Amino acid sequence: MSDGVELIRSGTPAFRRTALALAAAGFSTFAVLYCVQPLLPVYADDFGVSPAESSLALSLPCGVLAVALLVVSPISEVLGRKPVMLASLFASAILTIVAAMVPGWHGFLALRALTGLAASGLPAVAMAYLGEEMDARSIGLSMGLLVGGNAVGGMCGRLIAGIIADHATWRLGVGTIGVLALAAAFAFWWALPPSRRFVAHRMRWREVPGTFGQHFRDPGLPWLFSEAFLLMGGFVCVYNYIGFRLLDPPFSLSQTAIGAIFVVYLFGTLSSTLTGEVASRLGRRKVLWLAITVALAGILMTLSENLWLVVLGIVVTTIGFFGAHSVASSWIGRRALRDRAQASSVYLCLYYLGSSVLGTAGGWFFAHSGWTGVVAFVGVLYGLALAVALRLSRLAPLAPAP
Repeated sequence: MSDGVELIRSGTPAFRRTALALAAAGFSTFAVLYCVQPLLPVYADDFGVSPAESSLALSLPCGVLAVALLVVSPISEVLGRKPVMLASLFASAILTIVAAMVPGWHGFLALRALTGLAASGLPAVAMAYLGEEMDARSIGLSMGLLVGGNAVGGMCGRLIAGIIADHATWRLGVGTIGVLALAAAFAFWWALPPSRRFVAHRMRWREVPGTFGQHFRDPGLPWLFSEAFLLMGGFVCVYNYIGFRLLDPPFSLSQTAIGAIFVVYLFGTLSSTLTGEVASRLGRRKVLWLAITVALAGILMTLSENLWLVVLGIVVTTIGFFGAHSVASSWIGRRALRDRAQASSVYLCLYYLGSSVLGTAGGWFFAHSGWTGVVAFVGVLYGLALAVALRLSRLAPLAPAP
């Protein structure tokens, strides 16, 4: 119990409904954002743009989403968690369907940017919802399930769009993802229990910078924010440009085969859930650096000229990344003792800025040094992330949750 209101505990019907709803929400958001990733080589050919410019189909919505998070999060403090998340899911699904029908590159990019704006209403607000409504012993598992939904959405979005693009058109693939996202929005509407601990309050916009600033005075939160930028930026670089490498000799894979590789996101689903549970038992500071080390090992494995070792490297990278993200994101929810939505939005702002800025920057390294350049760039990012994780392992114990 907390404040006289029963918290949601694992194993209860309320927990199962919450898990279903947030898994559907994570699926929808990541499917609409990342369905274009395996299609970047297709866009480069179809629209006559460079690999780095084609990455704007993903980097632009992620960049817009990152900035919008800082505004949407305070709005959820006024309007409530579920209404904001629901509007986000429906709007992003509809915009994805419309984007599939726009003929020009710049029109397509404009709708992708609007999709990022619409999607901003889900990630930080969902983390805040869990921080408010979940029992402390269940939050690690619930956050792992949310991240797992993200992983399934990312996998299915990439896989379905890639296969349909190979056998029909990329427009049909993206439109199909929009329809699936719309179905997920209806599932979320039905399943998510209403907030019981949330108390709406009038937002004084002049005070918003101060609520964000307090999180940067905490000795641990800024380091966790930096992890989001480094980890996601490096991870997106791997997935943005691996398709270009695998289309070329010595691999010469088809678009369908490259899309099928994204099935490895299932390992991310398992990793996020299991790592979240292990971190709840052993402590986040003991698990975060290990997950990053695993991801770094996987990145190095992709240098091989053996296809199976490259695929295994992608698997290992995915396991390590989702494990690290699950640990870091749940740590935010426990470390921020007030204004959790704002703390979550700062974390996710840097998470998606990493995807946007570093994901596109990786194109420069690919253009100048090929896949070796990408691996070197991502290796530096993950080396820095590992150093931050070791710094966090020496952090003083957290204050008890309220």
